[in-house]
Amino acid sequence: MSRFPRSEAKWVSPEEIGAKAAELRAEGKTIATLNGSFDILHAGHLAMIDAAAAQADVLIVALNTDRSIQEYKDARRPIIPLEHRMRLISALGVVDYVTWFDETDPRALLSHIKPDVHVNGAEYGENCIEAEVVRSHGGRVHIVSLVPGLSTSQIIQKIVNTCA
Repeated sequence: MSRFPRSEAKWVSPEEIGAKAAELRAEGKTIATLNGSFDILHAGHLAMIDAAAAQADVLIVALNTDRSIQEYKDARRPIIPLEHRMRLISALGVVDYVTWFDETDPRALLSHIKPDVHVNGAEYGENCIEAEVVRSHGGRVHIVSLVPGLSTSQIIQKIVNTCA
């Protein structure tokens, strides 16, 4: 038996997320999506997640797998493995469902979810790689400003500097 049954109840596999989204839509609910690695969860992540939750009735957060993070960021990342990142994100009350994707970008997964709104950080902008697939299904992209000075890379560097 899991020690985290309420959090794990929010986990939906990539193979099942399209059906879950269709079920939610049939109930008349709007869906927002947000994706990322969310490695070393911090207040900047929380601001982004909260802003995403405000965009629709249901928020689905899609996490990069460890392999995909290693491919697009650094072979030494993530610091926190996928299972633990999923537990952290799904423990947040504003998050309704958590899924994952093994690719370096979420476009294939988003084509199954067909979100009404996809939320992204200002560093990626309106024309982010997700925009075309989201708009092709009638959705829109919502951009959120980042919290200055808060990024996982900056936190890691501060830890390294502090321990040096």
